[in-house]
Amino acid sequence: MRTFSSLVFTLIIFLGYNTSLFSQEAEKPECFFKSSSLHYTAKGMEYWYDKSQGGLETITGVPYNDLGCKNCHIESCDVCHKAEKDGKFIYSNEAANNQDMCLKCHAREASIMKINEKANTPDVHFAAGMKCMDCHTAREMHGDGIKYISMKQQGAMDVNCEKCHENIDKTVSHTIHGNKLDCKACHVEKVVSCTNCHFETMVKEGKRVAIPVSSWAFLMNYNNKVTSANMQTFVAPGNKTFMIFAPQFSHSVSKKGKKCEDCHNTANDKEIKKGTIKLTWLDSNKVKQIYGVIPVVDGVIFNSVFQNFENGTWTPIIDPQPPKVQYVGFGTPLTKEQLNKLLISQKSKNIKK
Repeated sequence: MRTFSSLVFTLIIFLGYNTSLFSQEAEKPECFFKSSSLHYTAKGMEYWYDKSQGGLETITGVPYNDLGCKNCHIESCDVCHKAEKDGKFIYSNEAANNQDMCLKCHAREASIMKINEKANTPDVHFAAGMKCMDCHTAREMHGDGIKYISMKQQGAMDVNCEKCHENIDKTVSHTIHGNKLDCKACHVEKVVSCTNCHFETMVKEGKRVAIPVSSWAFLMNYNNKVTSANMQTFVAPGNKTFMIFAPQFSHSVSKKGKKCEDCHNTANDKEIKKGTIKLTWLDSNKVKQIYGVIPVVDGVIFNSVFQNFENGTWTPIIDPQPPKVQYVGFGTPLTKEQLNKLLISQKSKNIKK
């Protein structure tokens, strides 16, 4: 007959090697939202930052996991869906559909809305009373089981212009460009760019400081079409500088598209053809910028003023190192051939919008 101690030992062995029998009952399956949504994983930022992608880590030397950026994500459904009613917390779709909820995190969208409001040039969709969730889907918010590395990765987003604008007028502009231009290339009026994002302040103080500029829009290739894009610059310790270009949809959409002369044979096109263009500069200690449409072409030197931020003050960096340039968001620069097409005056062809 087995002793009590041997029975205990047997039980311990059983429990030690068969915990799965009990843990399956105790553990709850991972939330579908949590397992795949970009809102939770924030993979896009991690992806472009990584040194293996030629990202900002190449000049900072700081791994992404050591940065506070990794905390910029939604920890649970409660962040958007939690509401209070009769003194009790409830799950609410109405709370999540509140546009102010979106703008708490999507600061760039909030910024462009303020710029549009100040200039009295509201986005055509917001002017019509539309909200974020009129275009964006629940699948985009919650994920679909696939861990996308960027919102620009094919399949990550559902929203596009053609879903609502099915019947496009056969104007000269639409006809001559064929299927080579994305709607956003002509109908996005401007983007707001963050320049001089100060890496050291972010690491030491957990604050994001930058100098925003607007009233321009960039052009890049994305998904086999020319589309609207944006630019961002960074300053790292040791006067190291960094610049990225990426496709971006700015919520600054105009019903009327750009005129031919807004993109073709412009002063910006001609400067870029020379191989260098000045994006920003200092005038009486104030940041000045160029305006209009700016084609992003590989090999071109995009000059921008770089400054350090210390004790609440911006100080120009004397002779900063040339910025390392990165193309992200699955975007690629325009080719020399595409630039040459932009340099052709459309008026000389008697093409009217």
